[in-house]
Amino acid sequence: MSEPVSTSAGARPATGSARPRRAVHIALWVLQVLTGLFFVVASALPKLTASPHAVEIFERMGAGPGLMYTIGVLELAGGIALMVPILAGLAGVCFVGLMIGAFVVQAAFLGGENLATPVILGAIAAAIAWGRRRSLGDLARLARVRRG
Repeated sequence: MSEPVSTSAGARPATGSARPRRAVHIALWVLQVLTGLFFVVASALPKLTASPHAVEIFERMGAGPGLMYTIGVLELAGGIALMVPILAGLAGVCFVGLMIGAFVVQAAFLGGENLATPVILGAIAAAIAWGRRRSLGDLARLARVRRG
């Protein structure tokens, strides 16, 4: 029989558990970058540049350009925040809320023509928020340190 190999205090024994965690971490980063780029390029920029399609959608909702620009700024800030480690969890949570609002708007004002989009993006945002939930605690600790 062989003796188990001892490790120094705090060191992890060599097990297969590190590889799945690393794979999840990498997958989350890929998801965050792709989702962040989507929100910045495909969603925020048309609103912030007042593309005719974006203007038409907000007019159909009965909303003015103020709401269009506000949502564009939120999407831009959130898309960037998805790519900042300490802000990724918070950005995910905020995008879940924004996508719930987008779902309601799609259903109530736009005839549900793109109803799946906010559902899919909301699910991705929820996965990011869950996967980066530790960053929420890190952010809260940082805020407490800065206040006190």
